[in-house]
Amino acid sequence: MKAGSNLEKILRAGHFAFTGELGPPRGCNVEHVREKAVPLKGMVDMVNITDNQTAMVRMSSWAAAIIALEEGLEPNYQMVCRDRNRLAMQADILGAYCHGLRNILCLSGDHQQFGDHPNAKGVYDIDSIQLINMVKNMRDEGKFAGGAEIDVPPKFFIGAAANPFGEPYEWRVHRLAKKVAAGADFIQTQCIYNMDLMREWIKQANDMGLTEKTYILAGVTPMKSLGMAKYMKNRVPGIDVPDEVINRLAGVDKKKQADEGIKIACEQIEEFKETKGIAGVHLMAIEWEHKVPEIAERAKVLPRPVMD
Repeated sequence: MKAGSNLEKILRAGHFAFTGELGPPRGCNVEHVREKAVPLKGMVDMVNITDNQTAMVRMSSWAAAIIALEEGLEPNYQMVCRDRNRLAMQADILGAYCHGLRNILCLSGDHQQFGDHPNAKGVYDIDSIQLINMVKNMRDEGKFAGGAEIDVPPKFFIGAAANPFGEPYEWRVHRLAKKVAAGADFIQTQCIYNMDLMREWIKQANDMGLTEKTYILAGVTPMKSLGMAKYMKNRVPGIDVPDEVINRLAGVDKKKQADEGIKIACEQIEEFKETKGIAGVHLMAIEWEHKVPEIAERAKVLPRPVMD
């Protein structure tokens, strides 16, 4: 059976982590997953495999994660609370572990009204904090949520998400604390553009001692264009895009906006490397996987450490 999480080894060894993302296709195109995997090999320590993101039907996270694993990537298997009850969740957790997956990201999930099945019933049998704790108990106590013992427990490295930019801001760090208390080994944040709010949030997390109990990976998404920046600012809930980012992209030629977006992302990564309490960066290059090698090189995060 496959050894433990490579990401866990990298973080525990004190290396600055660099993770990526891969969105499964809206169909059965296995080659699409393999093609997306190619530019990520050797560039990132782990790759998030999203679970019906934006509430749109896609190839299941565990299935795409297994394909990514076959391609030499370490997947981060995402699971949302929107689509399954605790029976189905625990069954999928066991199955995913048996197929060699070692990282899991526990999420609430985008509400179905935002996707292409707005009339679908949201399950939400448990929430993301309860899911974190359920996976932790399965791993550490060897018990199902119903109390029965598990013959071979799934030893997942458990992740959770955090959004420093949701209102009310003062509550965000306390929600982080709940996820850490529930058993989150690592945290990946929402896409960061408002650096002032991020600095304040990580300061609060440091002051509360949370960064000593979990590994925080700062979320970075390079802007491809001014249009993307305006869309993220006005249409995407939970993302805070300051006017200074809009103005900076507006100040360059349209053909140079993508390069400027990468430049902004690399500047963020450079700051995060020096920020107390931040253990790495989670790069979400949305449908831009082929740009990851360039971003990794420009951000000076190569070569990636190779762990035993």
